[in-house]
Amino acid sequence: MKVGSQAHKELFCQSFIESYQDYEPETLPWPQLDDAALARLRGIPFWQEALRTERQAGVMVSAFAETVTDPMIRETIALQAKEEARHGRLLEFLIKHYDVPINEPPAPKVPPNIAQEFIDFGFGECLDSYFAFGMFELARQTNYFPEALFTIFDPILYEEARHIVFFVNWVSYMQVHQGRGFAPLRGAHAGVHYGRALLHLAKAFSNAGDGTGEGFTATGAGTFADNLTPARVFSVCLQENEKRMSSFDDRLLQPNLLPKLSAIALRVLNVLPKKQPTWQMAKGE
Repeated sequence: MKVGSQAHKELFCQSFIESYQDYEPETLPWPQLDDAALARLRGIPFWQEALRTERQAGVMVSAFAETVTDPMIRETIALQAKEEARHGRLLEFLIKHYDVPINEPPAPKVPPNIAQEFIDFGFGECLDSYFAFGMFELARQTNYFPEALFTIFDPILYEEARHIVFFVNWVSYMQVHQGRGFAPLRGAHAGVHYGRALLHLAKAFSNAGDGTGEGFTATGAGTFADNLTPARVFSVCLQENEKRMSSFDDRLLQPNLLPKLSAIALRVLNVLPKKQPTWQMAKGE
C-alpha cells in the first residue's frame, strides 16, 4: 500500500475506529487488595505524573481534533482524545478507590501551538509506550499485583498501542501531502522529533527518584522486579512490543526506533562479559 494514499488513510483511520472498546472505568471489576498489595500500589512513585499526563493528553488531543479539516482523520483523533480522557478518569478512580496519596496535579491547559504539541506528544508516546509494554510484563511475571488488576490495565496498553500505530501512519500521511513524502525526508523529520523525545526521556531518567514522578514508564521497571539487568529489560520490552504490534494489519507502519535500538543493545550485551549491572528496587519497597 502506498503511504499517503486514500487507501492508506482509510486503513489507519478505520482500523482505529473499528477497534474502539466501550467501557467505563467506574464499572470495571476492581479487585479487593490485601494490605501488602495495597502498600505496593501506594508506594509506586508515578501516579501523580501519570494522572497529570493523561488529563493533559485528553484536553490537548481533543483541542487538536477540532482543528483538523479532514472528517475521517478528525473523527479518529477525537476518538483518541476520548480514550486519553478515559485513561485519566481510570487513574483518578484507582487513586480514590485505593486511597493512593498524591498531590492534586494542576488543571490541564490547551497549549498555544497545538499542532506542534500533538506531534511532540505522539513521538513521545511511541517511546513511553514501548517501555510501558515491558514494565507491565515484568510486573506481571513477579505477581506484583493480583491478576485481576493486570486484567484491568491490559486494554489500556492495547489502546496505547493503537494510538502510536495511528500516529506514525498519520504523521507519514501528512508528510506526503506536505511534499515531504521522500523516505529520507520523512526519516529526518522523525529523527528530529524522536531526538526531542529522547532528550525528555534522558531528563526523566536523571529525575528518577527525585519526587517529580517524571518518566513513569521508562524509569519504573526497578519498582516491579529486583536485580534487573539491562539485557532482561531490553529483551522483555522487545518481546512485548512484538506481541502488541502483531495484532495490527501488517500494511500499517509501526514505531521502530526503540525496537531497533534495543536489538542493537542486546547484540552488544551478548558479546560483553556476562556480569551486568543490575537495577534494584529501593530499600523499603
